[in-house]
Amino acid sequence: MLTLGSLFDGAGTIPFAAQLCGIKALWSSEIEKYPRTITEKRFPNVKQLGDMRNINGAEIEPVDIIAGGFPCQDISVAGQRAGLLGKRSGLFFEMIRIVKEMRDETSKRADEHIRPRNIVAEYDAG
Repeated sequence: MLTLGSLFDGAGTIPFAAQLCGIKALWSSEIEKYPRTITEKRFPNVKQLGDMRNINGAEIEPVDIIAGGFPCQDISVAGQRAGLLGKRSGLFFEMIRIVKEMRDETSKRADEHIRPRNIVAEYDAG
């Protein structure tokens, strides 16, 4: 069974969609309290990691897929168009950092493949 880690989790729509496809969510990251409580209720066995800026990818459970919809305000046509260098949309690079840390750690283990093998990044350019 494929496993999933969800960044920018919101109210758990990515874990919900993954479950419909037979993928098991192992952990998620969301800083907003209300959306996080929805994920906690829907998926009580999914570990809540909180603020992704405090996550070390080498220290969390490796997953096959890391997915997340990073903030798009800096990319949006309606926004300030700062692109990925913007404060909010720049969190995309935190996602990449976590992936690199996890891949570096799992590459040291001879008994399993390097993970994550798949990354899904979603944004709405508005």
